Amino acid sequence: MKKTKNNHSEPIPGDGEQGRLQELALVLARMNDVAMIEEFLVELFTPAEQKDIASRWELVKRLELGDSQRKIAADLGLSLCKITRGSRELKKENSVFRTALVSCQPLSDG
Repeated sequence: MKKTKNNHSEPIPGDGEQGRLQELALVLARMNDVAMIEEFLVELFTPAEQKDIASRWELVKRLELGDSQRKIAADLGLSLCKITRGSRELKKENSVFRTALVSCQPLSDG
């Protein structure tokens, strides 16, 4: 990971597609406002892209709940390939999907 000029731990994005993804991740990480992030995503993506991204996140949540891949495919109108990819990512040790799912759990009342 590259360091910023003043040696902070934030990465300096590299070149090419990976660098652009790193830069986008950095922009989102710096935003601390859910409404602002949502508006940013709405402005960045077309309605079709928004639907696709939202469906992909929903499939990850549904896989975690134990829904079958075929049921998810039928309910969300997604290909089994997309669902299988999500399933593979969830099964990985140190899965970022799993970490994200845990961070999205509602807080308990107790």
